[in-house]
Amino acid sequence: MTEYGFFLSCEEFTPQELIHQAERAQAAGFTRLAISDHFHPWNEAQGNSAFVWSVIGALSQAVDLPVTTLVTCPTVRLHPAVTAQAAATSSVLLEGRFTLGVGTGEALNEHVLGDRWPSYEERAEMLEEAVEVMRELFTGRQVSHRGPHYTVDNARLYTAPPGRLPILVSGFGPRAAATAARIGDGFVTMTPDADLIAVFRDAGGAGKPVVGGLKVCWSTDREKAIDEVHRRWPTELLPGELAQLLPTPAHFEQASELVTREMVADAVTCGDDVEAHVEAVRAYERAGFDEVYVGQIGPDQDAFFDAYRDRVLPALRGAAADAHRPLETPEARMTGEGAPAPDERTKDAGDGPEFARTDSGQ
Repeated sequence: MTEYGFFLSCEEFTPQELIHQAERAQAAGFTRLAISDHFHPWNEAQGNSAFVWSVIGALSQAVDLPVTTLVTCPTVRLHPAVTAQAAATSSVLLEGRFTLGVGTGEALNEHVLGDRWPSYEERAEMLEEAVEVMRELFTGRQVSHRGPHYTVDNARLYTAPPGRLPILVSGFGPRAAATAARIGDGFVTMTPDADLIAVFRDAGGAGKPVVGGLKVCWSTDREKAIDEVHRRWPTELLPGELAQLLPTPAHFEQASELVTREMVADAVTCGDDVEAHVEAVRAYERAGFDEVYVGQIGPDQDAFFDAYRDRVLPALRGAAADAHRPLETPEARMTGEGAPAPDERTKDAGDGPEFARTDSGQ
């Protein structure tokens, strides 16, 4: 049964707003939380970028929901040993309800210490080694490691996770999906692509969770919602590897001039049509996702939570129950259909935009 979670955007909201959203999400019936990890926002209109590990600590005291990072980069800005310590402490605070989602990152966040931004192939190697290092440290034993990218010298996490700490690996193409199946406890991807999930399952991911999500803008005024998305999140519609390669919010603002209001209207679920919101989430269910996280763009968070509590989540859960009654409805006989797999020449296993377009037709 698919679980429905709420996505907390560190780029768009203050820490205090994120905590309030988490409380509202729990009250509205969402069963999980996901949170982004950024040093910079994508553009000035978003205007925030809190340190995710501090926010997760606050979440552990405010709500009882599981928390997953979607996603953090443990390879450049933070050494994997430091990321492991942060993740282990988060797991302890959340009493085992923490999952570490990781990816190869974006220059936007990782260039800030002046390090060279590696090619995708090198970043993928770094991620694999980082996962190995973190898993060793999560055992609570003393670890020494000398690899091609990282050195760890007699390190031990004295505050170790209370049990196995799952690591999900992000990817957007077949090669990255196969890597996630091999080294990860699950797969993070942001398009409802049944073919890509099949690659993950066939490569060794059978029985492991597939996690992803979408951004929406609930509003009684659809035109105003489209304007809000176009102002705050045009970056979601930038093509290719721009999300991984552009280094500053100013560069993203320049590139976003290519994104028109009409493109946003076609790609993102805006307005208060309940069925449109339900169908946008169902696309992920049909593709085979185990967890779907929904993020609300803009300031009208209370209206979103009211609508999802009273209308959208009940409709989704009713549809999910129907889908488990064989042959009762046409939907129960449907197979997963997703968008075409992105071309690996233009997409890699990096974080990319946290959430893909929410066109319910994909």
